Amino acid sequence: MTNKRRRYAILTPGDFDDTRAKTAHGVIAYAQDETIAVVDPEHSGKRVRDVLPYLESDAPIVASVADALAFGPTSLLVGVAPPGGGLPDAWRGEIIAALEAGLEVVSGLHQTLGDDPEFARAARRGGATIWDVRIPPPVPLFSGEVYGVEARVVLTVGSDCAVGKMTVALELTKAARERGVRSQFVATGQTGIMIAGAGIAIDRVISDFASGAAERIVVDAARDADLIFVEGQGGINHPAFAAVTLALVYGAAPDALVLVHEPKRETVSGFETPLLSYRQLIRTYEGLCAGVKPARVVGVALNTRALDEAAARAALERAREETGLPADDVVRFGALALFDAMAPAFAAKTQALRASG
Repeated sequence: MTNKRRRYAILTPGDFDDTRAKTAHGVIAYAQDETIAVVDPEHSGKRVRDVLPYLESDAPIVASVADALAFGPTSLLVGVAPPGGGLPDAWRGEIIAALEAGLEVVSGLHQTLGDDPEFARAARRGGATIWDVRIPPPVPLFSGEVYGVEARVVLTVGSDCAVGKMTVALELTKAARERGVRSQFVATGQTGIMIAGAGIAIDRVISDFASGAAERIVVDAARDADLIFVEGQGGINHPAFAAVTLALVYGAAPDALVLVHEPKRETVSGFETPLLSYRQLIRTYEGLCAGVKPARVVGVALNTRALDEAAARAALERAREETGLPADDVVRFGALALFDAMAPAFAAKTQALRASG
């Protein structure tokens, strides 16, 4: 990784308008690096805003990396997270083309591209580099040091994966800064790291060290912040991804939780497991925290992108009635109202429970 400003061509073949391309969507919406083209043959000839208006980008969508080179990219970003994090064979040619053209290749896949001999040879031919974002640094076991930070820590938790936990954390960080609060966004996944330029992909850390990794990035962020928003991962009743959720619940040692949900979902992504109700989710998350470091759910952030405005407002009202908590869509209606409603709850530190014996 370097601190240079990138000009991204983003690779999303066949998936740009799907939630699998959430890496692409997040980088376009929030990264300081510029997106100059998207590679997706299915939407070639359009602009980003023609396919996803909410991203408010006029970057062109082209059919190939060769076409994207005309716009002067410095880097090719793998913008899709396929199930299992492996690289589809059909994408290899495009990555080789980028490397041979001298582009840095940035990937958040579980499969490390830098270990691939064919890619390594292409990188040498083009004088290019590969940044595998998910590779974690060495991390210690959880120590409890995070319990002593003075900054208040807020963790976004979800009803499922890919509901908007990163987006909510980013928007609340921005709102806090607008209110004059020294705040930091803490990235715990590949897209967040690409946006923030720092962080650790918790889902790539060996399980015994995952809580320690979460602790480390919160402690580091606390040196320059009074309020920290930690990007959540997974969902507590997701059969595949609950483990990373639990690592953050304990390792980040939050003082408060913000629950994130997409109202149209009924089952956990990829499974027939029913989503828990608001009350079940709140009871579960607060119960997990209660025996270690108590934290309450203090607000609900809904992702209403799939609803029209009337349905979105109705969903927000239902969330408020069912939880008794402030609720809003921080993208659709802005984050300041929700931040202001939750701000009193962000003011207090909670203490870890200490064993007596």
